[in-house]
Amino acid sequence: MYKFQGKIKVINDIQEISEKFKKREFVVTDTSSMYPQDVMFQSVQDKCSMLDGYAVEEEVEVSFNLRGREWTSPDGVVKYFNTLDAWRIEKMGQGSGIPAGGAGAMDLNPQTEATSAADSSGEKSDDLPF
Repeated sequence: MYKFQGKIKVINDIQEISEKFKKREFVVTDTSSMYPQDVMFQSVQDKCSMLDGYAVEEEVEVSFNLRGREWTSPDGVVKYFNTLDAWRIEKMGQGSGIPAGGAGAMDLNPQTEATSAADSSGEKSDDLPF
């Protein structure tokens, strides 16, 4: 899984390649670099609609998978292609919906009932938890 941040430059219409396959391409510009890069992503099948709530010029973070494939032309020449398959897009400044300290955070100092009771009474318990 990879992530890319930038500004939406282009959102194309959904293309129906066949009865069973559709895709939607969009371009995001990396504005953090001295030399901005325009990167094209595609969303496929049910992910095509995830772009409906977005507009050109919005700052976004795209989560995507890198796909590669080999193709042999009728002349016998082998070529390679890469695709950036987007599976999530979020407006910058908005997280995944999990608040800090929520389900995504780990508790680095867990306190159990046994240790709490031992601390308050001053006695240690020799009971092993397993």
